[in-house]
Amino acid sequence: MNREYHKWYSGRLQRDMELLIFGHAGRAVLFFPTRMARFYDYENWGVIGALHDRIENGELQIFCVDSVDAESFYNGWVHPASRIYRHIQYEQYILHEVLPLMREKNPANDLEAAGCSMGAYHAANIAFKHPQLFNKVVCMSGRYDLGRQIHSFRDLFDGYHNEDIYFNMPQQYIANVHDDAQLQALRRLEITLAVGETDPFLISNQEFSQSLWDKSIPHQFYIWDNFAHKPRSWKKMVQLYL
Repeated sequence: MNREYHKWYSGRLQRDMELLIFGHAGRAVLFFPTRMARFYDYENWGVIGALHDRIENGELQIFCVDSVDAESFYNGWVHPASRIYRHIQYEQYILHEVLPLMREKNPANDLEAAGCSMGAYHAANIAFKHPQLFNKVVCMSGRYDLGRQIHSFRDLFDGYHNEDIYFNMPQQYIANVHDDAQLQALRRLEITLAVGETDPFLISNQEFSQSLWDKSIPHQFYIWDNFAHKPRSWKKMVQLYL
C-alpha cells in the first residue's frame, strides 16, 4: 500500500503542518482527526488498516490531515474570538494548501470529507460551507454545535457568540440557508451521519438530521448499538460508509 508523508510550513497557520497519504488512486478522502488527535492516529488505531484492500485496489486514497484544535477550540488561554479565528486560519490552510495537493495527487476524482468525533465536525463544516468542492461527506460520532454544552462536553466558547462562530457551527447555520444555489449544492452531496445509541451526541445528531430534512437535504442517518465512539467501531464504520 502506497504511504506518503508530507510536511511543509503553512503561511496561513505560521507553523509546520504534516499529513499522511494512503493509496495511489481512487476516491480522494480528506480525513480529519478526532479531538486534539494527530494525523497518524487513524493509522495507529487500525482504521486505515481496515480499508487496506480497498486502498491497495485503487478504490480509495485517504489524506489524513493534522489538526490545530489545541490552538483553537481547546485553547482556554485566549478569548473565544481568537479561538474561532484560529479555526478559520486552519480552514484556509485546508482549502488553499491541502485541497490543491489532493487535486495534484488525484486530479480525476471529486473530493470527499470524513472524520470521527471532532473530525466529524470538521468534515461536516467544511463540506456544508463549501458543498461545491465535495461530493460526499461521512461524519462518525460527531458534534455539530461546539457552542452547546452536552453532558460533560462543555461549550467551547464559554457563552461567547459572534458571526464567525455562528457561520462555523453547522447545527446553527444550516437551518438558515436560503440561497437556492447553496441548497441545490447541499442536496447533491452524499451525506452520512453515524452515532452510537448511548453516545452523548445522539440527541444532537437527531436534531441535526431533522434540520437537514427540514431543508430537504437528503442524507443517511445510522444509529449504532451501544456507545460506538471508539476506534473499534470506527474501523467498522469506515468499511461501510467510505
